[in-house]
Amino acid sequence: MAELIAKSPCAGLLPLTVGGLTLSEETPAAMTSVAPYQGQMDVLSAAMKASHGMGFPAPGRSTGKAGNRAIWFSRDMALLMGPAADASLADHAALTDQSDGWAVVRLEGEQAAEVLARLTPADLRPSVFKRGHTARSEVAHMMGSITKVGESAFVVMVFRSMAQTLVHDLKTAMEAVAARG
Repeated sequence: MAELIAKSPCAGLLPLTVGGLTLSEETPAAMTSVAPYQGQMDVLSAAMKASHGMGFPAPGRSTGKAGNRAIWFSRDMALLMGPAADASLADHAALTDQSDGWAVVRLEGEQAAEVLARLTPADLRPSVFKRGHTARSEVAHMMGSITKVGESAFVVMVFRSMAQTLVHDLKTAMEAVAARG
């Protein structure tokens, strides 16, 4: 019988450093989509705050911090990253495990927004896209999620099956930005 070995989406591809930019993989312990039942948004947000220390994020925003974050994912849906969703949340929302479905990378460096500007139409200028802001947007030719998590740091997510393509496209953009120097 074959023995299966669990691997992260970017296993063997990251970390990567180009100039002053670094690209690394994040591997949250759990990722759960949270979709509130009709009329339950406020109660759900309070339950999330009580059980996870953060409320349901507003559109285009994220709540929490590294290791324990909720990211707006679409209309009336958020992605809880880090902790396993508290079972009590199921009283107010549909919960779906997404843990194995996404590749999550962190891009850091002074020119991180310039790198992403080559791959997405989203306006990531610091005056517009501040820490805690998030967008579901095209990343190169893939649909993904971009969240600003620091002054010059972003978390980028695409479907797991696109991990190698994401790393390739980010590396190419990183090299192009670093070459302009």
